Amino acid sequence: MKKFIWLLVLGLLAQQGIAQENSPVQFVFSTKRVNDSLVQLVVKANISKKHQLFGVKKQTAADEFLSTLQLTDSLQGLLTNEVEEKGKALSLPAPEAGQPALKVFEDSVAFVFGLRVKATETQSVSGQFNWLAKTGDQFPSGVENFVVDIQPAASNSINADEDIANQSLWQIFLLTFLTGLLAVITPCVFPLIPVTVSFFLKRSKTRVEGIRNALWYSISIIGIYTIPTILLVLLFGDDILYQISTSAISNLLFFAIFLVFAISFFGAFELQLPNSWANKADQKAGKGGLGGIFFMALTLVIVSFSCTGPIVGTLLGQTSTGGVSTAPIVGMLGFGVGLALPFSLFAFFPSMLQSLPKSGGWLNSVKVSFGFIELALALKFLSNVDLIYHWRLLDRDVFLVLWIVIFVLLGIYLLGKLKFSHDSDLPYISVPRLFFAMASFSFALYILPGLWGAPLRHLSGFIPPDGTQEFNLDALKYQIGNAPANSNNSVSLAAPPKRLADKLHVPYGLVAYFTLEEGMAAAKALNKPVMLDFTGHSCANCRKMEKEVWKDPEVLKRMKENFVLVSLYVDESTPLPAGEQYTKKDGDKVLTEGDKNLDYEITQFGFNAQPLYMFLDLDGKPLSSIKYGYDPDIKKFIAHLDAAKAAFDAKKK
Repeated sequence: MKKFIWLLVLGLLAQQGIAQENSPVQFVFSTKRVNDSLVQLVVKANISKKHQLFGVKKQTAADEFLSTLQLTDSLQGLLTNEVEEKGKALSLPAPEAGQPALKVFEDSVAFVFGLRVKATETQSVSGQFNWLAKTGDQFPSGVENFVVDIQPAASNSINADEDIANQSLWQIFLLTFLTGLLAVITPCVFPLIPVTVSFFLKRSKTRVEGIRNALWYSISIIGIYTIPTILLVLLFGDDILYQISTSAISNLLFFAIFLVFAISFFGAFELQLPNSWANKADQKAGKGGLGGIFFMALTLVIVSFSCTGPIVGTLLGQTSTGGVSTAPIVGMLGFGVGLALPFSLFAFFPSMLQSLPKSGGWLNSVKVSFGFIELALALKFLSNVDLIYHWRLLDRDVFLVLWIVIFVLLGIYLLGKLKFSHDSDLPYISVPRLFFAMASFSFALYILPGLWGAPLRHLSGFIPPDGTQEFNLDALKYQIGNAPANSNNSVSLAAPPKRLADKLHVPYGLVAYFTLEEGMAAAKALNKPVMLDFTGHSCANCRKMEKEVWKDPEVLKRMKENFVLVSLYVDESTPLPAGEQYTKKDGDKVLTEGDKNLDYEITQFGFNAQPLYMFLDLDGKPLSSIKYGYDPDIKKFIAHLDAAKAAFDAKKK
């Protein structure tokens, strides 16, 4: 026992000598669910050369050369008796005669502890790992604090992110598939269905051959929409469509294109691709065979461009904003399948052709209705540019007024009270038109209260944020007497936000900094962790998180009291001061605040999508490795906030 005490003293003295150096042992803490009631806490240790780490299992009852795991007192009951040591074990001579040899590990070792956590529970596990090592005659030791989150079985482990991503992709596919079906009833596509299907059936020697040709025709349509998107991603990188969709110039271009399409849909002029393209494709289609059928499909795509082009552009823009390279590909696949499916179905069941409504004035009404919708979408793209450049032309109230007018006019048009020069006479209102008119008027009434600050939660991703509206009744309760009693005193300890504070704002009375440097300085003054909010003016999911999650009283309380909020806009157009501009390794110049924030997000966290919420300690190091993005689960977000705060508190001890 005296020998052990002497060795510990030597170890402590050695610790003082190497206090300024890096720790000889680096740790990574993670969890892995084994079954519905058992989770493994894995402590992975990477050991420096010439050092050995003592294990966690006792050789004898009196063995004191150990590393130990200690959970927070309230969590001690979670530990089971199951402990594993996975690594290269060595035996060293005992310090005293008659004692068993010492067991140590070199290079790396993983200690696995069992925890009792039910599959339905969300648990934040915190504690410390007390390690003891050996190098020569010295025994360095130390304490490593940790916090790990254990999510319910359905969302635990790496597969959880994959499940969420897969679910999102399925939602994108379903949405774009339905949009493709909707595109079938446009005046550019609908009249071609009976003509095309009848052509295949009459041209083919057998019904089986006709069905085969129709299937190939449908597959060709799907490929024409999908393959160019795949090539674009392969040639220019995974995030090319995302970069395009969030660019101010791209959004301004989309606004101009959609405005032109809307005017065309209203009948001012006919917008078509060059006739020579359609003629060449039609000539090749006449050669027959599978190649000829492919060019028939290409002819359809070219001819129908004036109707499907705006829809395709909208889908590409919306599916690209998630930062996932496969999303726009899946979107175009879904649209192609939806557009092509009727051709195959009518080839399988030719008798269904008789039940199709005949072409007529109703097709033109569909096209004009799309014109109103395209005009509303054009304003959405212009709003993104307005937010990026801070023009304040389309504040929330102005934007809502324009949308209200558009959808009221759409309802009036569907009732036949508004006519264009190319519209047919409308002797009576059909039942579908009546219901569509009711839907349009109802939507206009729904957004009307937004002029006085109604949250309009379901549209939070499409309309400008609340901060752009000067008169907002909903925001008053966050400005008058709703802040925590100590919030003002806390903020006064740190310098208030300065840079970009005149241009950028966050909702619900929160105080946010808009540069990392100011945020870190405030965090050190207040002794609070930093909550990084990577966001963007054109980020629909960021606005949804603010409306659906941040607004919850429990979430809002934690954000105000426990963290220093730093909102980093990745598309902010304000130029950086000349001394802060720099060139990245790939040669691209970082000239704006948004460029700097996006570069920081990518280089530090390997992520380029928004929203992204990361939490830092006072040294700027992450408190959790979890890349928390869009997830409207309020309880999960609260648990994550609590885990980040617990990790910060554990580091202070």
